[in-house]
Amino acid sequence: MRQIININKDWAFSKLDGNNQVEQINVPHTWNAIDGTDGGNDYWRGQSSYRKLLDVPALDENEELYLEVNGANSTSKVVLNGKELAEHKGGYSTYRVNLTEELKNGNSLEILVDNTPNNEVYPQQADFTFYGGLYRNVNLIKVNKAHFALNYYGGTGIALTPVVLEDGKGELQVAAYTQNAQNGDTVTVCIKDAKGNTVACQTGTIQNNQVSFNIPIENIHLWDGVEDPYLYTADATLSRGEDKLDELAIRVGFRTFEIDPEKGFILNGHPYQLIGTARHQDWENLGNALEDQHHETDMAILKEMGTNTIRGAHYQHDQKWYDLADENGLIMWAEIPYISSHMANEAANENTKEQMRELVIQNYNHPSIFVWGLSNEITIAGESGDLLKNHQELNDLVHELDPTRKTVMAHVSMLRTDSPLVSLPDATSYNHYFGWYTGKIEDNDAWFDDFHAKYPNIPIGISEFGADANPKYHSEKPGRGDYTEDYQAIYHEHMLKMVTERPWIWAMHVWNGFDFAADARNEGGIPGRNQKGLVSFDRKTKKDSFYIYKAYLSKEPFVYLTKKRYIDREQPVTEVKVYTNEPEVTLYVDGKDMGTQKAVDHICRWNVEISGEHKIKAVGSNEYIADTMKIRKVEEKNPDYIVVGGSVHNWFNDGVEKEGYLSIMDSFGEIFSVPEAAALLKPVLEGMGSLLGERPEGEEATDMMEMMMGFPVETALRMSKALSKEQIIDLNNKLNQIKKA
Repeated sequence: MRQIININKDWAFSKLDGNNQVEQINVPHTWNAIDGTDGGNDYWRGQSSYRKLLDVPALDENEELYLEVNGANSTSKVVLNGKELAEHKGGYSTYRVNLTEELKNGNSLEILVDNTPNNEVYPQQADFTFYGGLYRNVNLIKVNKAHFALNYYGGTGIALTPVVLEDGKGELQVAAYTQNAQNGDTVTVCIKDAKGNTVACQTGTIQNNQVSFNIPIENIHLWDGVEDPYLYTADATLSRGEDKLDELAIRVGFRTFEIDPEKGFILNGHPYQLIGTARHQDWENLGNALEDQHHETDMAILKEMGTNTIRGAHYQHDQKWYDLADENGLIMWAEIPYISSHMANEAANENTKEQMRELVIQNYNHPSIFVWGLSNEITIAGESGDLLKNHQELNDLVHELDPTRKTVMAHVSMLRTDSPLVSLPDATSYNHYFGWYTGKIEDNDAWFDDFHAKYPNIPIGISEFGADANPKYHSEKPGRGDYTEDYQAIYHEHMLKMVTERPWIWAMHVWNGFDFAADARNEGGIPGRNQKGLVSFDRKTKKDSFYIYKAYLSKEPFVYLTKKRYIDREQPVTEVKVYTNEPEVTLYVDGKDMGTQKAVDHICRWNVEISGEHKIKAVGSNEYIADTMKIRKVEEKNPDYIVVGGSVHNWFNDGVEKEGYLSIMDSFGEIFSVPEAAALLKPVLEGMGSLLGERPEGEEATDMMEMMMGFPVETALRMSKALSKEQIIDLNNKLNQIKKA
């Protein structure tokens, strides 16, 4: 019978960097836990060695031993007793290697792991750290020679398809694949309910190492999202006569869904708008080398928020994460790391398909997964015939592997809406940062309304949106680009209202659930960090924006006073703002009743006069649903509340903007509407060619130029690095002399 032996402990690790210093470590492990998160875009990328002596279990003549590697980024090789047995190209999926034929009395195992950039394996370019390492569990699997297939793209060897029929009935479609089984061997699958009671069994006979059959089930209990994530367990047994050769237990959930362009997402026949976050798999000081408890903590935080969906950015996640999604009823968007930059060569195209095969086959049985993501922002450098062809083939492959689920893409904001890529998958989504990188928050409303009116038959979602926030930074008048916790909260207030008023937006995924490492970044006061998370990188701080989502989504009564960390306030009258899912809230300042406000869009507001220090208390429907904070009046703004580094605001003593006059904070469109200012800016645009990207032959970049007209000049200058700091200051000073149109 199958035996799984964990071998995480006691590896000899060394970077193959010339020094080859050996360190004793346990896996999960990454060599970029620190240098991949500290900024500078200088984290070490190369090949490293993990070695150990294998304590091999005794095998009889009818048994085999497999090595199971659950995550090694980004390419890896398995060497046993000096012989290379396998190479794996892709850093986020499981693969297995049969060791049996090469085993000796004493066995030395080496796994070579390499995160060096290459032109065959995705991802190659993205706004996150590509941690190198053997960062998930490593196991030995002892099995009978006849077993459920271990060597087919890392899957379980069994594909279970729950089908909902009429009148409360269901059917579990079983497709089992084996290795070394004999014709006439049998596979039996018994279905147990959540209490462990057997509700149905069926047996099929193997021919040519496979068998398929259907199991009818009466009175099925639906897997119904966060409200009722009901799971059955399918116990599968491979037998030869009376002898059991292999066993597996796989959980399944019965559900139906649609993604309708007018009604949005529909689960089990009822509207179920998806509101949640994306999630990267790294933590501060750990990188991506996470234990089960880290996944459990992330899930608990998101469950507290009330989310009903997760986008697994931007790669296959640990099986523990998908298991938690199954158990907690979260709708999963699972995707491969085909991101940012298309590599137009056959090997790279095949790598997208290999990674997709692994993603789908390894995760087919998870009821939480509803959509397979083909790519993310893949047209940053423009569209091409090879890119489109590869996506068409990838889309067809997914439907061949799994006709029960939908395909989806996350498009870069600048992608023209009439691109064939928009209508290619079953559903589409855009990554829009109106109100952060470009334009105003309200531009989101107009864009989605225009898209829905123009393409009423395409289901549309928003797959990324967000604003960076360092909880240290605050302002009485927060604005785009200031990295304050307060602006991020205002941004998400608007986005939640915008989406919930439009049920045809099938899903919104905040970028991001948690801050994450992006070693090339240096902004918002913390190098190496993308701070768009609703929760900090160490998971210790839930930013204010976390609680506006909780107010909309959670059923647990609460009130939350925002801007708790904004203690020193320089204005004599300050806003006190509460997020809540209660109908109304009463405010007390130093024990004095300041009145009761009805919640509007889950928000209550008061303008409060302050002098000295004050104790603030907000109370909901009873005294136990309350929150408190302290604030104090100061004469000058606390400098600790102002972003240091990463923002051009800090290059100007008297502020970058001058009322009634142009500045680099205005959009290209506003500046080009004034001829004198346009003359200043046109030469600058010539240095921003990298922002415009490539287009198919004969096609002008009109879509990008249209988008550029909405970009603030400051954002484009920062992204393109077309001008030096001194040149940007000089340009702004000149624009400050020109009146707005």
